[in-house]
Amino acid sequence: MEAKNKYHSVLRKILEKGKVQQNKKGNITYLLNYTLRLRPGDLLEIFEGHSVARKKLKDELQLFTSGERLTEKYREHGITWWDYCGPILVNSYPTYFEQLPELIKRINKEKRPSKNYVLFLGRNDVESNQHPCLSLIQFQIDRGKLVISAHQRSSDGSLGLPADIYHLYLISRQIDLPLKSITLFLGNVHVYENNLEPTRKLLQGDGQSVKFELNV
Repeated sequence: MEAKNKYHSVLRKILEKGKVQQNKKGNITYLLNYTLRLRPGDLLEIFEGHSVARKKLKDELQLFTSGERLTEKYREHGITWWDYCGPILVNSYPTYFEQLPELIKRINKEKRPSKNYVLFLGRNDVESNQHPCLSLIQFQIDRGKLVISAHQRSSDGSLGLPADIYHLYLISRQIDLPLKSITLFLGNVHVYENNLEPTRKLLQGDGQSVKFELNV
């Protein structure tokens, strides 16, 4: 099974080495504690070789960072994957991402190599209709270059992972430093049972006709 880039390598390893687990959304094939390190060239390969909804994801990130919680506003931009949450995103991404613009301003102003700049997403003691799968983004400066680390409690390899990679790339573009790398620490990265066959087709080069199902 061909792996055209590092993202496809994750999918291939899930299919070949993953274990099966049942949860309330259905069966998944999963890996635990997977590390994915991406340099600028790796990002280019992923974005050239894998289709992502760039405009929608860019709009989504802008809505997140503005603190927009109404799912209707996302729908106006063609972003319908939050509809299942109801009219409002409760203690989800906008709650925490709205702190990101000020953090980016601080990084660009200070640019301190000795400091770890961190955005935390989520809390243990709150109700939410969609807990963020992304739990932490860390920004470090290494010899004048930007190093981003992201910790994810859970990652849907078919749909969520490429979107998260693209969001992190867009965030890196807002920081006035050349990007050295983006590293994702994936606590549980998985493919849902109903997306296994489309994932195989994707890795076989049939990416244009592949459709994945959202599991909620």
